[in-house]
Amino acid sequence: MASVQDVPLHLLGHDSECEKQICIIGAGAGGLAALKVISDSAYFKSGKWSVIAYDTRTNVGGIWLPAPPVADAYNAPLTALYDSLTTNLPHPIMAYTSYSFPPETPLFPPAHVVQTYLESYAAHFNLMSLIRFNTTVLDARWESTQWTVTLSDGGHFAYDHLIIANGHYHLPRIPEVSGLADWMKHGRASHSAWYRKPNYLGDKILVVGNGPSGQDIAAEMCTVTPVVVHAVTVPDAATNDTGNLVRRGRPVEFKDNGQVVFNDGTVENNIDHCILATGFHMHFPFLEGASMINKNIPPDFPPLPSGELFNSTYHVFPLAKHLFPLQTQYPITSVAFMGLIIKVAPFPLMEAQAHAIVRAFADPSSLDPVAEAVDIISRSEKIKRAGASTPLDIAKAWFRFDRADQWNYRDELYQFAQATGPLIKATEWEKELYDLKVELRSAWEDLEKSGESGEWLRDVGKNGDQDWVALMYRVADYAKTRNNPLGRL
Repeated sequence: MASVQDVPLHLLGHDSECEKQICIIGAGAGGLAALKVISDSAYFKSGKWSVIAYDTRTNVGGIWLPAPPVADAYNAPLTALYDSLTTNLPHPIMAYTSYSFPPETPLFPPAHVVQTYLESYAAHFNLMSLIRFNTTVLDARWESTQWTVTLSDGGHFAYDHLIIANGHYHLPRIPEVSGLADWMKHGRASHSAWYRKPNYLGDKILVVGNGPSGQDIAAEMCTVTPVVVHAVTVPDAATNDTGNLVRRGRPVEFKDNGQVVFNDGTVENNIDHCILATGFHMHFPFLEGASMINKNIPPDFPPLPSGELFNSTYHVFPLAKHLFPLQTQYPITSVAFMGLIIKVAPFPLMEAQAHAIVRAFADPSSLDPVAEAVDIISRSEKIKRAGASTPLDIAKAWFRFDRADQWNYRDELYQFAQATGPLIKATEWEKELYDLKVELRSAWEDLEKSGESGEWLRDVGKNGDQDWVALMYRVADYAKTRNNPLGRL
């Protein structure tokens, strides 16, 4: 099959024999899942659908594809990937349901292994010919009956559907804290998007943020810095100061003299540099030029906002099934937003989303806007019961799924998609072992440090996924006993 790069530009997205032309923005994990599921469908195989993905980068992978920490047009590196990053989920839980990692892959693989996995996935399912690299979607707007897409090479093409899979780990979120903007301006503070490896930045540095990146960076900076102050949301006694690591609460003021004040009134003096592991904005610049999305926090509800789609930078609202925009500017099922949910196993979840997207694109009547609006209001009420009291609080919590949410959501997506795709249910081992991910990672790091991990991995995966399930339960048992000498006898 000819590569997209070999097809004349004027033919892209305009196959007269196709009933639907689909444009995917991004060829990271979400875009690849969408390409795979669509290209597997009867609609694509019969020639009724065509699909193309555009990606700014030179290869698939999105955030997993390394890039130097230099500024681009959005003043941030192309990826926030740091050198030592390993997954915080075991790869059998992280992997697409349709494609496993190779046998003997470390249980928590480094980033380059994930990148190789995504490249292998794209090659195995013949997706590369459907991707146009080095091409940025600059603008996407609904005009009459189709989406008009403008590309960085000057091309303009019409599509029936958009799938937005541009990721949400690119535009750094800088907290609005007194004095911080001045620290940023003078190079005394930087976002973790620029972090690659621990370098000496002074005798005392501050790391803000207690997500996986913040924890990794604080630990790494302890290897090159006499004192590391780690600002977390709520310090607790179980994770108190250890060695050269000092834990504090949320910073509320950055002073010119290097002093930082925290929300409990404590003060740290002589901070030489601050690294902000404070997350990223959801960002869709290609929708903003034609006002396809409102860049504000949506008003309190019910009722749902009338006619508009909002990007609060924390969530996109309102979305049916967390995918399809309930608004009146364009057809609800003409566009889908993939991969916005956090605190989940993203690859298999986005695979499920792709199946739901195919169903909705094929049969727009399958989506019931009234029922979806009820589901949205129910989720809002659940979030409010958990303590959110303002529209901003709700926005911040919207895509943070709790323990059971992701499994129920995945199952519901496959149930919805059953008319056009498979019915796949989340397994009990996924649920149980996901809940043990922190203990599993700590135990696996212990096995790697001791040199035992290679023996544990020998031949694992050669007989299928059950090899991996057995290994994870074995590591879970090890995690329970490794600090109990009697339990290891």
